[in-house]
Amino acid sequence: MTLKLPDTGAEVLADGRRMVPSAARNAGPILEALQGLGLKGRLLEIASGSGLHAAQMAGPLGLIWQPTDVEPANFASIRAWAATSAAAIQPPIRLDATEAGWAARLGVWDAVLLVNLLHLIPERAAATLLGELGAALAPGGTACLYGPFLREGLATSPGDAAFDASLRAQDAAIGYKDLAWVTGQLGK
Repeated sequence: MTLKLPDTGAEVLADGRRMVPSAARNAGPILEALQGLGLKGRLLEIASGSGLHAAQMAGPLGLIWQPTDVEPANFASIRAWAATSAAAIQPPIRLDATEAGWAARLGVWDAVLLVNLLHLIPERAAATLLGELGAALAPGGTACLYGPFLREGLATSPGDAAFDASLRAQDAAIGYKDLAWVTGQLGK
């Protein structure tokens, strides 16, 4: 099933980069938050999508950036975005982070970044992904999660409530996860 999302039909630039409006909008705020964490070393990005975040964040953060995606069709855009950056962006690798055992296969990372995925996958898949994060992080490593969340079962804005309802109408198994549930999964 293909979900109808606000960014469906993103523009593809002449060099193969996909321009996803939501990724472009949230890159600055995410970068600012990450800069405040003092990250160093190697970062694993789960579900890199277009690759825009790697290109816009790896350099300013000074990280070795490993993009991943479950869809190899996204690799051309990830590589095209990486070519626009002088940063240490590694070639993309295929990763389905909803499969148990993925962390053991990829080794440990100083940081793991996950942007706008948890609301697009079922709770059971999200639990697997979140449960693997601890094994994917080096001692003292940082898990960085960005996306829309419920707070005590409620959306934080009318727009979020509408988007969550739209997702659930398309597939009852997906939708916003409650922040307390997400943080509880990280501690398991």
